[in-house]
Amino acid sequence: MQKIFIAFFVYYISKSYWIAVVAYLIASVFEKANVQQKKGQGRQTNGGFAQDPFEFYRQSSSKYDIPTMLMALSAVVMKADGKVLKAELDYVKQFFSQQLGNQFSSRHLQVLKQFLDSDNIPLNEICTDIRNRMPSEVRVQLVHYLFGIAKADGNVAESEMTSIQNIAKLLGVSQQEFVSLKNMFYRDVNSDYRILGVESDASNDEVKKAYRKMAITHHPDKVASMGEEYQKGAQEKFMKIQEAYENIKKTRGFK
Repeated sequence: MQKIFIAFFVYYISKSYWIAVVAYLIASVFEKANVQQKKGQGRQTNGGFAQDPFEFYRQSSSKYDIPTMLMALSAVVMKADGKVLKAELDYVKQFFSQQLGNQFSSRHLQVLKQFLDSDNIPLNEICTDIRNRMPSEVRVQLVHYLFGIAKADGNVAESEMTSIQNIAKLLGVSQQEFVSLKNMFYRDVNSDYRILGVESDASNDEVKKAYRKMAITHHPDKVASMGEEYQKGAQEKFMKIQEAYENIKKTRGFK
């Protein structure tokens, strides 16, 4: 009943059947995940879970456990540079606390630890599942979240960049989208142009056209049905796009 209420509420706010349907599906996912969490309490051994993360993931994903998928991807990025930092852990905890609300528990952190301790995360299978279940706007926002983990300590290492790029590719996020996101976190002299998806020698009209396209594609309303942290990330990304455009306008002196 709660998921139906959420769908109606989202439709009332957005006036979009599509967004309402997505909200209903996401609510269903977390409802099933919560049921599975309660059922799984008796299967824990020695305070943890099955030692084979591939089997653990297969069991969880068969119940549409989106949180498990996201914990796995988080672990891949956190381990990429060979060290797991408190700043990264805090970032992940804040994200899931916002997403799951009072459903967020120590069990989710145990799941994260399971993947952090493993050398055998089934990344291809996880990304394929996410690609099949989530619309492109949400997948792009997920890559933005992974960059947030990497930048939590103030620096995105090359190894972290490589891991995120691999995940983005497996999720079906285009190279242009990835480069745009990358330059929001890993800047150089041409980052503003790359954020908009154009070369530095693009004409003013090409820059304006690219900005309008990016502003429409990445407007926060695209993920209005998602949790607070997704929306926060979308707003940050949208502001980066606007900031890049304003920087180019200022440098070139056009309006």
